[in-house]
Amino acid sequence: MSRLDELIQELCPNGVEYKTVSSISKNITSGGTPKTGVAEYYNGDIPWLRTQEVNFDDITDTGVKITQLGVDNSSAKWIPENCVIVAMYGATVGKVAINKIPMTTNQACCNIELDKEKALYRYVFHCLCNQYQYIKSLGQGSQTNINAQIVKKLTIPVPPLEVQSEIVRILDNFTELTAELTAELTARKKQYEHYRNKLFSFNALNCAVVGNSLNNIVVMPLGEVGIFTRGSGLQKKDFTQTGVGCIHYGQIYTHYGTYANRTKTFVSQEFAKKARKAKHGDLIIATTSENDEDVCKAVAWLGDEDIAISSDACFYTHSLEPKYVAYYFQTEQFQKQKRGFITGTKVRRVNTSDLAKIKIPVPPIEEQRRIVSILDKFDMLTTSISEGLPKEIELRTRQYEYYRNQLLSFSDNKATA
Repeated sequence: MSRLDELIQELCPNGVEYKTVSSISKNITSGGTPKTGVAEYYNGDIPWLRTQEVNFDDITDTGVKITQLGVDNSSAKWIPENCVIVAMYGATVGKVAINKIPMTTNQACCNIELDKEKALYRYVFHCLCNQYQYIKSLGQGSQTNINAQIVKKLTIPVPPLEVQSEIVRILDNFTELTAELTAELTARKKQYEHYRNKLFSFNALNCAVVGNSLNNIVVMPLGEVGIFTRGSGLQKKDFTQTGVGCIHYGQIYTHYGTYANRTKTFVSQEFAKKARKAKHGDLIIATTSENDEDVCKAVAWLGDEDIAISSDACFYTHSLEPKYVAYYFQTEQFQKQKRGFITGTKVRRVNTSDLAKIKIPVPPIEEQRRIVSILDKFDMLTTSISEGLPKEIELRTRQYEYYRNQLLSFSDNKATA
């Protein structure tokens, strides 16, 4: 008999109480967003969490920092370390994380400060991770958002603290191994990014005059190498089960990688007749996002069929090696130029007229293909779920999810809270 079985037999032989999250919490809050147009509110030293950073893990830093003035003039508020945070809006709705440092959050984060005498924060974290799909299904509206009242009413099994502690010990062994593999994958990705930037440097982007060449490499504005075409009014409500393939701009940074030959979604033949469509070899680019990193994320379309493209995206028709252009859009050389053309406050955007001004090195086609062949190998190691580290992480994650579900399945003793 395991230590956990012994504890359950001794402390809760008749099952455990299922309690609401609010009943085991000391405080449940959300945050706020300082006005985005006020420069004095941002680039401070106060960590400010957004929901896109909530992803079933520990959070030790945030991508955006705000100032004390930003806190004072918004609903943003400090939360202590080791709160369980549930994303309520956007693409990450229902995902859970733990803040390992005191921080502030935006209004889309539900921040749960647990009563230590009733529940361990890591136990509650594992419980809510286990309910992810259910929490997500409670979403309302077109964006399937949830709210703090929904989170407060969630129920979880609450055994004695000794039992919670043993469950946490077991599950944390799985997550720690996954974290180690993820850290190794992150290191590999940084190595990949380094070599990708080196392969595209050519010492040619520093050429002052467009058209200057170095070792048969010409630097040209994208607008002189190809043509940008804006997508048309494709919305999620236009999706069908089958039909003509389509790519919605939001899918470019949530679903697709460097290239694709199949689409996730479809539209009807009738709708497709009116839509602007990308062809084989075109680069499909998300021209808007809520953050600078995702603006201009791109995917090379390698499928045989023409596909419909949504507004807030464009496609780039050119004569270069398709994956060469897609990889170039990931380089620091491209990103540095892109940042100079980003406009907007809450929604960040790059116009196609400005995209056309960004320079790209254009070596002979044989050299483009050589670079692609090298980067394909790195891409396989760092992103493919069929082999390499991503496959190992996926297997470990499934193992964790299986045991998590088993360990958190208690019989209900029907007590109420």
